[in-house]
Amino acid sequence: MILEEVKSAFRENKLAVYASIAILFISLLLGYFLEPYLYSYFNPVVEDLTHQVQQGTIKLTFQSIFLNNIRVVIAMFLFGVTCFISAVILGFNGFFAGYYVATTDDLFQSLLLIVPHGIFEFSSCILACASGFVLFNFVFKFLKTLYGQDNGSVKELLRISFDESVVKLKQAIILFVIASILMAIAGFVETYLTLPIAEFILNFI
Repeated sequence: MILEEVKSAFRENKLAVYASIAILFISLLLGYFLEPYLYSYFNPVVEDLTHQVQQGTIKLTFQSIFLNNIRVVIAMFLFGVTCFISAVILGFNGFFAGYYVATTDDLFQSLLLIVPHGIFEFSSCILACASGFVLFNFVFKFLKTLYGQDNGSVKELLRISFDESVVKLKQAIILFVIASILMAIAGFVETYLTLPIAEFILNFI
């Protein structure tokens, strides 16, 4: 039953997922190729983060990484009621990631330090944004159904509108939960596996 609902959530909201993939992919490319024009804006942020990590102000533990990233996932889901803001959050994160890769001296080494956990993290962000789009769809359908009726009490009208659109709410929550699980996996991989994997490959080659 749960598996069928998960399949249905993906199958019926392919457009939301594909749109999120496109937003992330395009923003990554823009961040990478526009790096020379973004340097004066983003470099102070990168240097400040690097300094805080080196000083121990920011500790790269599973808890800190997960809590920071899950806030992004939650924001993309909740701000889905506006639709636009979810896309902006995803786009900015992709933009910054693309910029960061472009600033590194060794592209291969940078990818080694990003790809292991990035597979899960980017997938999580895509689904989080998609869940926001589906949540917007739920709100839109609910209001459309509500204002399309003119008979019955307010309570009855709300119940009918909710019943007719609740499937989208369930699907939005399903995508959000999967996104959260993927982000937890990403945090674990980034904390405990990314660096050892990168060191192993670099030593091997």
